[in-house]
Amino acid sequence: MLKGERCFTPKCGVERRSAPPGQQVQRRRKVSDRGIQLREKQKARYIYGLLERQFRKTFREAERRPGKTGENLLQLLETRFDSIVLQLGFADSRAQARQIVRHGHLTVNGKRANIPSMRLNAGDTIGWREGSKKSEYFKELVETIKSKSSPDWLSVDKENISGRVISLPTGEDFQPTFDESVIIAYYSR
Repeated sequence: MLKGERCFTPKCGVERRSAPPGQQVQRRRKVSDRGIQLREKQKARYIYGLLERQFRKTFREAERRPGKTGENLLQLLETRFDSIVLQLGFADSRAQARQIVRHGHLTVNGKRANIPSMRLNAGDTIGWREGSKKSEYFKELVETIKSKSSPDWLSVDKENISGRVISLPTGEDFQPTFDESVIIAYYSR
Protein backbone atom coordinates (compact mmCIF):
# COMPACT_ATOMS: atom_id res chain seq x y z
CA MET A 1 0.00 0.00 0.00
CA LEU A 2 2.07 2.97 1.21
CA LYS A 3 5.53 1.50 1.78
CA GLY A 4 5.21 -1.86 0.09
CA GLU A 5 5.95 -4.86 2.32
CA ARG A 6 5.92 -2.89 5.56
CA CYS A 7 2.15 -2.38 5.48
CA PHE A 8 1.61 -6.12 5.69
CA THR A 9 3.47 -6.34 9.01
CA PRO A 10 2.49 -5.07 12.49
CA LYS A 11 4.82 -2.07 11.95
CA CYS A 12 2.45 -0.49 9.43
CA GLY A 13 2.21 3.20 10.32
CA VAL A 14 -1.33 3.61 9.05
CA GLU A 15 -2.77 0.91 11.28
CA ARG A 16 -0.83 1.93 14.42
CA ARG A 17 -1.83 5.60 14.34
CA SER A 18 -5.27 7.08 14.53
CA ALA A 19 -4.43 9.92 12.13
CA PRO A 20 -3.07 9.55 8.58
CA PRO A 21 0.58 10.38 7.93
CA GLY A 22 1.49 14.01 7.35
CA GLN A 23 1.07 17.28 9.18
CA GLN A 24 -1.96 17.35 11.47
CA VAL A 25 -4.54 20.10 11.12
CA GLN A 26 -6.58 21.74 13.83
CA ARG A 27 -9.86 20.03 14.70
CA ARG A 28 -12.89 21.68 13.24
CA ARG A 29 -15.40 23.26 15.51
CA LYS A 30 -18.94 21.97 15.69
CA VAL A 31 -21.18 23.66 13.13
CA SER A 32 -23.70 26.00 14.75
CA ASP A 33 -27.44 25.84 14.15
CA ARG A 34 -27.18 28.94 12.00
CA GLY A 35 -24.43 27.27 9.95
CA ILE A 36 -26.61 24.19 9.38
CA GLN A 37 -29.51 26.41 8.29
CA LEU A 38 -27.29 28.35 5.90
CA ARG A 39 -25.91 25.11 4.43
CA GLU A 40 -29.44 23.78 3.76
CA LYS A 41 -30.52 27.04 2.14
CA GLN A 42 -27.43 27.07 -0.07
CA LYS A 43 -28.02 23.44 -1.02
CA ALA A 44 -31.58 24.27 -2.14
CA ARG A 45 -30.35 27.31 -4.07
CA TYR A 46 -27.69 25.34 -5.89
CA ILE A 47 -30.07 22.48 -6.72
CA TYR A 48 -32.53 24.83 -8.40
CA GLY A 49 -29.86 27.17 -9.80
CA LEU A 50 -31.20 30.35 -8.19
CA LEU A 51 -29.42 33.45 -7.03
CA GLU A 52 -29.95 34.69 -3.48
CA ARG A 53 -32.40 37.43 -4.44
CA GLN A 54 -34.50 35.05 -6.54
CA PHE A 55 -34.57 32.47 -3.76
CA ARG A 56 -35.49 35.05 -1.10
CA LYS A 57 -38.29 36.39 -3.30
CA THR A 58 -39.62 32.85 -3.82
CA PHE A 59 -39.52 32.23 -0.07
CA ARG A 60 -41.42 35.45 0.66
CA GLU A 61 -44.08 34.45 -1.85
CA ALA A 62 -44.34 30.99 -0.24
CA GLU A 63 -44.76 32.67 3.15
CA ARG A 64 -47.65 34.83 1.89
CA ARG A 65 -49.59 31.91 0.44
CA PRO A 66 -52.06 30.03 2.65
CA GLY A 67 -50.95 26.62 3.87
CA LYS A 68 -47.59 25.26 4.94
CA THR A 69 -44.68 27.47 3.98
CA GLY A 70 -42.38 24.52 3.30
CA GLU A 71 -44.81 22.85 0.90
CA ASN A 72 -45.51 26.19 -0.79
CA LEU A 73 -41.78 26.78 -1.27
CA LEU A 74 -41.28 23.37 -2.85
CA GLN A 75 -44.34 23.87 -5.04
CA LEU A 76 -43.07 27.24 -6.27
CA LEU A 77 -39.64 25.80 -7.01
CA GLU A 78 -41.02 22.73 -8.80
CA THR A 79 -43.48 24.68 -10.98
CA ARG A 80 -40.78 26.83 -12.54
CA PHE A 81 -40.55 26.34 -16.31
CA ASP A 82 -37.00 24.96 -16.21
CA SER A 83 -37.89 22.49 -13.43
CA ILE A 84 -40.88 21.18 -15.35
CA VAL A 85 -38.78 20.76 -18.50
CA LEU A 86 -36.38 18.64 -16.45
CA GLN A 87 -39.22 16.63 -14.85
CA LEU A 88 -40.78 15.93 -18.26
CA GLY A 89 -37.49 14.41 -19.41
CA PHE A 90 -36.72 16.98 -22.09
CA ALA A 91 -33.32 17.62 -20.47
CA ASP A 92 -30.76 15.64 -18.47
CA SER A 93 -29.85 18.40 -15.99
CA ARG A 94 -31.25 21.68 -14.71
CA ALA A 95 -28.56 23.63 -16.53
CA GLN A 96 -29.47 21.93 -19.79
CA ALA A 97 -33.19 22.53 -19.16
CA ARG A 98 -32.48 26.19 -18.48
CA GLN A 99 -30.47 26.46 -21.71
CA ILE A 100 -33.22 24.83 -23.78
CA VAL A 101 -35.71 27.31 -22.36
CA ARG A 102 -33.43 30.36 -22.78
CA HIS A 103 -32.73 29.49 -26.42
CA GLY A 104 -36.46 29.57 -27.13
CA HIS A 105 -36.89 25.97 -28.25
CA LEU A 106 -40.11 25.45 -26.26
CA THR A 107 -43.62 26.83 -26.29
CA VAL A 108 -46.15 27.18 -23.47
CA ASN A 109 -49.78 26.97 -24.60
CA GLY A 110 -48.65 27.49 -28.21
CA LYS A 111 -46.64 30.67 -27.53
CA ARG A 112 -42.87 30.87 -27.51
CA ALA A 113 -41.47 31.16 -23.99
CA ASN A 114 -37.85 31.75 -23.02
CA ILE A 115 -37.97 32.66 -19.32
CA PRO A 116 -36.80 29.79 -17.07
CA SER A 117 -38.33 31.30 -13.92
CA MET A 118 -41.83 31.48 -15.41
CA ARG A 119 -44.42 29.75 -13.21
CA LEU A 120 -46.65 27.21 -14.91
CA ASN A 121 -50.15 26.37 -13.74
CA ALA A 122 -52.40 23.34 -14.02
CA GLY A 123 -53.56 22.88 -17.61
CA ASP A 124 -50.50 24.44 -19.29
CA THR A 125 -49.02 22.52 -22.21
CA ILE A 126 -45.36 22.50 -23.16
CA GLY A 127 -44.31 21.73 -26.71
CA TRP A 128 -41.42 22.18 -29.11
CA ARG A 129 -41.26 24.91 -31.74
CA GLU A 130 -41.38 23.69 -35.35
CA GLY A 131 -37.94 25.09 -36.10
CA SER A 132 -36.44 23.37 -33.07
CA LYS A 133 -37.78 19.97 -34.16
CA LYS A 134 -35.12 19.95 -36.89
CA SER A 135 -32.23 20.15 -34.42
CA GLU A 136 -29.91 17.25 -33.62
CA TYR A 137 -30.84 17.46 -29.94
CA PHE A 138 -34.52 16.94 -30.71
CA LYS A 139 -33.71 13.90 -32.87
CA GLU A 140 -31.73 12.39 -29.97
CA LEU A 141 -34.55 13.26 -27.55
CA VAL A 142 -37.08 11.34 -29.65
CA GLU A 143 -34.96 8.21 -29.12
CA THR A 144 -34.28 8.67 -25.39
CA ILE A 145 -37.65 10.01 -24.18
CA LYS A 146 -39.25 6.56 -24.29
CA SER A 147 -37.08 5.31 -21.42
CA LYS A 148 -37.69 8.34 -19.17
CA SER A 149 -40.50 8.67 -16.64
CA SER A 150 -42.25 11.71 -15.22
CA PRO A 151 -44.10 12.43 -11.95
CA ASP A 152 -47.84 11.85 -11.59
CA TRP A 153 -48.72 15.54 -11.73
CA LEU A 154 -47.27 15.81 -15.25
CA SER A 155 -48.23 13.93 -18.41
CA VAL A 156 -45.88 13.32 -21.32
CA ASP A 157 -46.96 12.61 -24.87
CA LYS A 158 -43.97 10.58 -26.05
CA GLU A 159 -45.19 10.49 -29.66
CA ASN A 160 -45.42 14.27 -30.14
CA ILE A 161 -42.73 15.06 -27.52
CA SER A 162 -44.93 17.40 -25.55
CA GLY A 163 -46.04 17.66 -21.95
CA ARG A 164 -48.90 18.93 -19.86
CA VAL A 165 -49.22 20.06 -16.25
CA ILE A 166 -52.18 18.03 -14.97
CA SER A 167 -52.24 19.52 -11.48
CA LEU A 168 -49.95 21.37 -9.11
CA PRO A 169 -47.65 19.13 -7.07
CA THR A 170 -48.66 18.30 -3.50
CA GLY A 171 -46.71 17.16 -0.43
CA GLU A 172 -46.36 13.50 -1.44
CA ASP A 173 -45.06 14.48 -4.91
CA PHE A 174 -41.91 16.04 -3.47
CA GLN A 175 -38.73 14.19 -2.64
CA PRO A 176 -36.38 17.03 -1.77
CA THR A 177 -32.75 16.42 -0.92
CA PHE A 178 -32.86 19.27 1.58
CA ASP A 179 -34.89 20.05 4.70
CA GLU A 180 -37.31 22.89 3.99
CA SER A 181 -38.13 23.36 7.70
CA VAL A 182 -34.50 24.37 8.32
CA ILE A 183 -34.74 26.92 5.51
CA ILE A 184 -37.90 28.34 7.11
CA ALA A 185 -36.01 28.66 10.39
CA TYR A 186 -33.17 30.44 8.57
CA TYR A 187 -35.47 33.12 7.13
CA SER A 188 -37.52 33.43 10.34
CA ARG A 189 -34.81 35.13 12.36
